Amino acid sequence: MNATRWLVDGVVAAGAFGFGMLQMTIAVNLLLPDEFTRLMLGIRALAPSALAITGILLTCLPLIGRERLPWPAFALCTGFWLLFTHLLGIGTFSLAGPLIALFTVAYDRSRTECLMAGILLLCCVLAVPLLTPGPASPFNNLILLQNAILVVAVSLAGYAFHMREDFLEAAEARAQQAEQLQEAERLRAEEALRTADAEASRRVEAERVRIAREVHDITAHSLSAVSIQASAALRLMEADPAAAKDSLEAVRVTAKDALGEMRAMIGVLRGDAPEAQTRPTQGTDRLGDLLDYLESAGIRASVDESGYDKSQVPAYIDIALFGIAREAVTNIVRHSQATHASLRLAVGEGAATLQAIDDGVGMASGEPIAGHGLEGMRERVNVLGGQFEAGAREGGKEGEEGKRGGFALTARIPLAGPQESLHQEGSI
Repeated sequence: MNATRWLVDGVVAAGAFGFGMLQMTIAVNLLLPDEFTRLMLGIRALAPSALAITGILLTCLPLIGRERLPWPAFALCTGFWLLFTHLLGIGTFSLAGPLIALFTVAYDRSRTECLMAGILLLCCVLAVPLLTPGPASPFNNLILLQNAILVVAVSLAGYAFHMREDFLEAAEARAQQAEQLQEAERLRAEEALRTADAEASRRVEAERVRIAREVHDITAHSLSAVSIQASAALRLMEADPAAAKDSLEAVRVTAKDALGEMRAMIGVLRGDAPEAQTRPTQGTDRLGDLLDYLESAGIRASVDESGYDKSQVPAYIDIALFGIAREAVTNIVRHSQATHASLRLAVGEGAATLQAIDDGVGMASGEPIAGHGLEGMRERVNVLGGQFEAGAREGGKEGEEGKRGGFALTARIPLAGPQESLHQEGSI
């Protein structure tokens, strides 16, 4: 790249030298071939003497370094032009070298430097008659005017090209900025797509967990009821065949209901469920089924709904409370060894509350709460912005591992829960 620039500057300097030689030796002689006329106008037809050639060469030679050192090249070209114009006369000595150097300064440097260089060269051109010996002539005055006009024109041209380059650079910068913005927008779109995919995956996973929890509730509750009724039927098979038949009928009904719920859930997942199967599950109005289930397991049960007004509770919260109550009752039957259990529903202070208490073996003090049932209940409450507590209570039976109390469970769900909960818990 540097070699190319040197070569270009060398060609420019050679072109200026050739033009200067042409102007000195040919232009005047061809324009005014009559020697008497030239003498009358004060013009000397210069021959290519050694001094003249040297003068032209020295005014053009600094142009080789014009791009790297524009001000030194301009100063040398202008200085040599003044010197040899004084020695050889104003009429035929070329201003090509200084003009090219002026254009370079105007093009490469700032507006202030362009103005300074133009004024400096214009002053030199206008000062030439004071430095040149001999009387003034009309032709010399014409050349003087021509040179002054050329200085102004070259200064403006150089500055115009400078402004054009600035404009092109600004346009290119804007184009690059637009391209960067477009790339940033593309990256943001990709990030948004990845976020959307991640959110979709999260929702799918949450739905998978919800379905698994629902299946767990249905199967755990139904199979526990089936197991209890089947055990009762076996005990009564010989002593009271009629009662055993009733227990088996209860097994059949419970299994049928469980299969119906499972079939409805699978139909919803497949998208071919009838409208009746896609309606929301009934809520706390089915608490009587839970009482029957407890009593069929030999556990005395009671429900207190005196402080519960279902009309004040959104449907999705009521359904969630029933799901929690169903899971709590299943745990009491399967694990508590209780003789009495109670459920209490209440509405107050902007929240609906469910309490499930039994007098079974409970939990040892400090024993961690574990199990899919309790975790599922906790998830139901948390997703609705509520509070869930479960643990041992005072009083109860003597367990295998020492004195234990009963078990108490409390779920408190605000009536103004998250909007998203409608979608996440609507079919619990």
